[in-house]
Amino acid sequence: MILENTHSIDNPVILSQTEKSVSLELFIPEESDFFCGHFPGFKLLPAVGQFEVVTRFASKFFNIGTGASKIRRMKFMSPVLPDTKVNLSISYEKEKNRVSFTMCDSSVKDKIYSTGSYEVC
Repeated sequence: MILENTHSIDNPVILSQTEKSVSLELFIPEESDFFCGHFPGFKLLPAVGQFEVVTRFASKFFNIGTGASKIRRMKFMSPVLPDTKVNLSISYEKEKNRVSFTMCDSSVKDKIYSTGSYEVC
């Protein structure tokens, strides 16, 4: 049996892009299965879902793997609720094989959802 992955994030908007960084605007729809089970009566995008979004787009824009050999730091400051538009900034230090990211609200100034860095497999 093949299960359909509804983690899709359609139409990410590139806000800026260089060889070493990208900033995107993403919409996380309520229909995403990221929200299944987290939590009944109060849906939120779990930390593992946020990390999957980061690794997916880092892989896409920097042509690197989606795995992490070492998580250097992760901090989750505010819950991402369904139907939220976020700005995701990702940078890649090729010489250190390290990805760093910040996910924040696209309309509320200084509202940060998560930050972190990891080493790519």
